[in-house]
Amino acid sequence: MPSLMGKNVVPIDINDEMRNSYLDYAMSVIVGRALPDVRDGLKPVHRRILYAMHQLGMTPDKPHRKSAHIVGQVMSKFHPHGDSAIYDTLVRLAQDFASRYPLIDGHGNFGSVDGDAAAAMRYTEARMAKITMEMLSDIEKNTVDFIPNYDGSDKEPVVLPARLPNLLVNGSSGIAVGMATNIPPHNLGEVIDGVIHLIKNPNSSSEDLMKIIKGPDFPTAAKIMGREGIRSAYTTGRGSIKVRAQTSIERIGAGKSAIIVSELPYAVNKAKLIEKIADLVKEKKIDGITDLRDESDRRGMRVVIELRRDAKPQVLLNQLYKHTQMQETFGVIMLALVNGQPRVLTLRETLYFYLDHQKEVIVRRTKFDLDKAEARAHIVEGLLIALDHIDEVINTIRSSRTVETARDALMEKFELTRKQAEAILDMRLQRLTGLEREKLDQEYEDLKDKIAYFRSVLADEAKVYGIIMDELTEIKKKFSDSRRTLITDEDVNMEVEDLIPEEDMVITITNQGYIKRISSDTYRSQKRGGRGITAMETKAEDFVRHLFITSTHHYFLFFTNKGKVYRLKVHEIPEAGRTAKGTPLVNLLYIDQDEKVTAVIPVREFALDMYLFMATRQGVVKKTELRQFNTSRRDGIIAITLDEGDDLVEVKLTDGNQEIILGTREGLAIRFSEEDVNPYGRTARGVKGITLMGNDKVVSMDTIRDEANVLVVTVNGFGKRTPVSDYRLQSRGGKGIINIKTSERNGEVVSLQLVRPEEEVMMITAEGIIIRIRAGDVSVMGRATQGVTLMRLDEGDKLVALAMVGSEEEDTDK
Repeated sequence: MPSLMGKNVVPIDINDEMRNSYLDYAMSVIVGRALPDVRDGLKPVHRRILYAMHQLGMTPDKPHRKSAHIVGQVMSKFHPHGDSAIYDTLVRLAQDFASRYPLIDGHGNFGSVDGDAAAAMRYTEARMAKITMEMLSDIEKNTVDFIPNYDGSDKEPVVLPARLPNLLVNGSSGIAVGMATNIPPHNLGEVIDGVIHLIKNPNSSSEDLMKIIKGPDFPTAAKIMGREGIRSAYTTGRGSIKVRAQTSIERIGAGKSAIIVSELPYAVNKAKLIEKIADLVKEKKIDGITDLRDESDRRGMRVVIELRRDAKPQVLLNQLYKHTQMQETFGVIMLALVNGQPRVLTLRETLYFYLDHQKEVIVRRTKFDLDKAEARAHIVEGLLIALDHIDEVINTIRSSRTVETARDALMEKFELTRKQAEAILDMRLQRLTGLEREKLDQEYEDLKDKIAYFRSVLADEAKVYGIIMDELTEIKKKFSDSRRTLITDEDVNMEVEDLIPEEDMVITITNQGYIKRISSDTYRSQKRGGRGITAMETKAEDFVRHLFITSTHHYFLFFTNKGKVYRLKVHEIPEAGRTAKGTPLVNLLYIDQDEKVTAVIPVREFALDMYLFMATRQGVVKKTELRQFNTSRRDGIIAITLDEGDDLVEVKLTDGNQEIILGTREGLAIRFSEEDVNPYGRTARGVKGITLMGNDKVVSMDTIRDEANVLVVTVNGFGKRTPVSDYRLQSRGGKGIINIKTSERNGEVVSLQLVRPEEEVMMITAEGIIIRIRAGDVSVMGRATQGVTLMRLDEGDKLVALAMVGSEEEDTDK
């Protein structure tokens, strides 16, 4: 070992070596490969391809040349990393679905939005696009720095002059070591207007610039959902933007409809999307699609998704958004190199650094032009001196033996510089004509004007910015186009119900707390006096207590006998078969063992001008604003404070101006105005609604409706309709009037409902038998009658609930 130490072998700690080597590699990837420069928006490979094409003279007015030739030039001179990497980059620069403003004009097969690969480089041809000339404009005027290429045989630009704000216009994406960038493309006209606005208003914030630069503008168009992600990206440098496919719904005959997809989110592969939709249909994750085909052609994209007749197009569309790339999230990370260092930028910072680069380009270009003009003016001054003393100049030259002697003599005799003397010696004889003298005089005057202008530009920053604005305005006129991507204020966060068809549902709840939902279409309409069909198999000791009709998109408010309320969405209630007993409510709600659901109402939204009107078994009523019940607490909230031994019987949704009717077990009813009851807080007790006699209790409550009759049903299946006009308006708290005569024959009152003749009702027994009849089939009778048989009951069975159904045509008995 000692002998090795004498031969310049240096011991190194392996941890230090690994750390330093990895950091060197990481910085090489960050700076030399993966991240764009904020000034020209290009990574090194993009910049090298464009500069190589510039060297080859592959301008838009020249014929296309083989891509292989370009790749070879780039690889041999500037980018020794393999031809496939170079060609893949060249292809992407030419794809109009990948670049918002393609920098390369490709000829041949450069791939497709279906993910088809481009043809081999030996088959395709390319040249610079017209807009690319703005990226390389004045590069020969010392506007940017050059560095030696990888082998020192040539030089390459550190950055392009980029009169075009390319970083935002075409965007960029890349994964470095420990960081990544993902900058979306934008509309050229908007970005240029933003730069000009920043010049005129240097203190503008990113929020101010957002009024001009609305948001990303993808080459594949589509639409951006909401502006919050854009705001976050522009103000912090990071944001999440939701992009959806552009779709429409068309009628295609025979009662069928189809979803037409005309635009896809950025970078979505159309062929894979169609394959994914087909897989979802096969796996039955999406139901209702009967045909799927791609009708895209050169005129544009058109994917046709045919639907079944009974399918809900909007629901299916929402399902496609959720499960496929028809809705994508574009995660914006505005990371770019600033002075060789990676930095996350806001919108203002991105424009500021681009503007700073343009300022430097204009200053360096002006200095170059000034030096050139001054050098030429210096020569012209010498030529004019020579013409003023032409005879002496000729004699001096003729008398000199060598060129060097003549040059020195001219310098000494006329006080000329070396360059001026050499220019005189190189002057052709035709310059001695009068016309040529006039041209020199004019050229000298023009040069003096240019020199004065260039010096004024260098002395005045405002003029530099003026030049930038003029050049950007000219670029906008030449290359700007209309925005493609639509930006909407629509909220993209889909609720679960957006994926569920809105349809009527029957909700049944048993006395022991089993609940289920089933489509109301399951129950066919029958004539009065029919036998009905089995709705639910119940235990011997259980019976159906509640039956309601609602929609899958409604909220469900569950009021219990304890005066508490719980909230569920209807689609959260498990759907079950017609004869299934359902799911225990305790699995869905956090209710106590001795707590039973006694009232349930559907609510579409918690509107400000709506109320909940409640009635208890002991005749107490209360009115409370609906919005006080807008809570998602799973353990429930207090709906009404109850007296000892009292229960909550019924709750109705009102507008505060209804007339209320209460019905009791012994056949009494009271009608009074809701305005007699002032609004109370959610935890209040309420006031007396009816004065009860003996052991009488309130069994139901309803609101008065126009052209409706009072339908009363009893436990033995009897019922009748009575005109509302037979019930006079009373003051709250009275004893009420006779509603129906109860007896051993018809039994006690089960329920009271307001119905119109065209409406239908469902009645259900303790044994789970349901009958569905039209209200118009029930006889109209006076208040003091016992009613007629509405449902024949088996021995020991009894009627326990009544619910309304929407009006529909009557079916025949089967």
